[in-house]
Amino acid sequence: MPQITLDLSDAAELAQTLTFLADWLTGSQQQILAGSLAVFVGHPAYNTNALCADPHRFAFLPGETDGEEPFGQATP
Repeated sequence: MPQITLDLSDAAELAQTLTFLADWLTGSQQQILAGSLAVFVGHPAYNTNALCADPHRFAFLPGETDGEEPFGQATP
């Protein structure tokens, strides 16, 4: 498998963007976003909770988080 490298500053920016998106998904507009996602996806199995877990998990990989929140609730 080919190796993929990422500059440290790019990895940090990616992690910050993923954290921003996860925070947005769990913010005050969560109900509106949940409804919009449900219409877009067309199936209730993938919802905002599932979608929000992905950015938190991937933000952990480049070192943006300490690993405490990728598999649980985000801390504000």
